[in-house]
Amino acid sequence: MAHFRRTRLTNPDNLKRMTFADLGLSEELLKAVAEAGYTEPTDIQAEAIPSVLMMKDIIGIAQTGTGKTASFVLPMIDVLASGRRRARMPRSLILEPTRELAAQVAENFEKYGQNHDLKMALLIGGVQMGDQIKALDEGVDVLIATPGRLMDLFERGKIMLNGCELLVIDEADRMLDMGFIPDIEFICSKLPETRQTMLFSATMPPPIEKLAKTFLSNPKRIEVNRAATTNKDITAFKVNVEQRAKLSTLQWILRNDHVETAIVFSNKKTMVRELNKKLQSDGFRSGEIHGDIDQNTRQKELERFKSGDINILVASDVAARGLDIKGVSHVFNYDTPWHPDDYVHRIGRTGRAGAKGRAFTFVTKSDAEAIDNIEKLTGNKIKVFGKEDVRVDLIDPSADKKPGRGKGKGSAKDDRAEDASKKKPSRSRKAKSDEPREADQAPAEQQGAEREAEAPKAKRERAPRKPKGEDAPQRDSKPKGDSKERSSRRRDQDDEPVPAGEWNGPKPGFLDFGFKG
Repeated sequence: MAHFRRTRLTNPDNLKRMTFADLGLSEELLKAVAEAGYTEPTDIQAEAIPSVLMMKDIIGIAQTGTGKTASFVLPMIDVLASGRRRARMPRSLILEPTRELAAQVAENFEKYGQNHDLKMALLIGGVQMGDQIKALDEGVDVLIATPGRLMDLFERGKIMLNGCELLVIDEADRMLDMGFIPDIEFICSKLPETRQTMLFSATMPPPIEKLAKTFLSNPKRIEVNRAATTNKDITAFKVNVEQRAKLSTLQWILRNDHVETAIVFSNKKTMVRELNKKLQSDGFRSGEIHGDIDQNTRQKELERFKSGDINILVASDVAARGLDIKGVSHVFNYDTPWHPDDYVHRIGRTGRAGAKGRAFTFVTKSDAEAIDNIEKLTGNKIKVFGKEDVRVDLIDPSADKKPGRGKGKGSAKDDRAEDASKKKPSRSRKAKSDEPREADQAPAEQQGAEREAEAPKAKRERAPRKPKGEDAPQRDSKPKGDSKERSSRRRDQDDEPVPAGEWNGPKPGFLDFGFKG
């Protein structure tokens, strides 16, 4: 049974002053790191890199966006610098849960390993096997793979794992969610027992703990910025909204909250497709990425998003972890995540590298339990989004941040916006509904006059009593169906979309951000 040694940061001030040169990396690697623009390691890098260079097994628990990819890529390059590669026998193996994560790790090896003679191969689904098999036949030092494609090639006899000196299991908790743990256990059983193993995860559920105890030998446990903590640079909101108002609410915020680039997450692939089509039809520059799209198309969509051809990416959780896309100003959880950990990973796509970000989670009545679990995990109550949180200060930089209270150039504009916000839809409905009521007055008055004229005659000549249940004449004063027409007119007006740039008062489930009942 493995024994865990747990380490924590004893002197954070010293780590802040630490440089990559203090970690024992080679001169060639330090040069590549400097060219990439990095000088100081993150907490996870400062603790993990020296241990990997000493060939220790590692359990790293760290929040997304903390730089844990470089914490194993950098020392691996130096460890593998000496040695000889052989055909179909990779010297090291890195397992990733998704194709996007695997491709990103491959980019890191290309960037940091430019001064080393190392060959790397990417083994992922969604692309032809021919080039992958050819790369394996030539021999590789680093094999980056998803479990499914690796198992497929292993069963075909195209790869042997008995020469693997080093194993990395990245995003282990995500592997668990995707059902890859049995495959990983099989793969580990085919690797040599004398190897170095590193396991990185945002959380440590029991199945991952069991995996670590089984396949790691006396590992060093490093725990930094767990997934239960959220980035301080991210301002998070929950938007209480009815299901039918989700799309109009999303469109309003996209148009009015100074959105530069955004990722919109949905729990279902079918909703990703549908939502992207609706956004495109309404004039937004959006694209989509999910598990049903082939790898080449997914990569093209990511490149379009990074280059600015599109500024909104509608995605499933394949884009929630590990993807490092600079400049994402907003993240939207169109559906509240089913798993609390996914919430932290999703909103972690914004607020990266010291930049500020905003995250919105749409919450319906059925999401009450899910949002409670998220708040328990993070230990924070998520602020309910209201009209005071709309970033009107970014629409007119000279205006006061509190609309209508400043005396600068933008104050008049803000006053108008505030006045418009006080107008209730009920007033416009009343104005419309007054018209038929005025038309109804004429027959009512006329009938009243006739009743007064006939009153004396009624006293002189008593009419026989009418049977019970027969309506009195005055009850027919209003035309039939009038009430239904007004009710229908009110419903139609409630469902009208809110124009961009107007608050226009609270509406059911939209911009009122609350439910009744």
